[in-house]
Amino acid sequence: MPVIQLEAQLSSSQLLQAVAQMPEPELEQFVAEVMALRARLHTSTLSESESKLLNKINLGIPELIQSRYDELMVKRQNESLAGTELQELLNLTDQVEKLEAERVEALAELAQIRGVQLAELMKNLGIPRHV
Repeated sequence: MPVIQLEAQLSSSQLLQAVAQMPEPELEQFVAEVMALRARLHTSTLSESESKLLNKINLGIPELIQSRYDELMVKRQNESLAGTELQELLNLTDQVEKLEAERVEALAELAQIRGVQLAELMKNLGIPRHV
């Protein structure tokens, strides 16, 4: 894990600047942990079903799958996939799409429980609309 240098007393913008220095995989992990922290802070007022849905929403794509998927996508764009890599990419695409579909289903179910539109829930949870 990289070490980030920062001042002892930080404003939120300084903290954001420090976070911006993180390599993408660590940034993704950090964001997932912040989202989980946010969910835990609200857990005391959440029902068990809401907590389970938030955990599923915040789970994301496992880093090993995401990194291999990203690697193969780059190779595909560069037209340099080896023979078996195309099938591997197709299998990973299926896995990623399944996980994302489960996440969207959890978001929709949570929106229904809370009686809000999906877009409003995503905004409240800080989730970009391209999910």
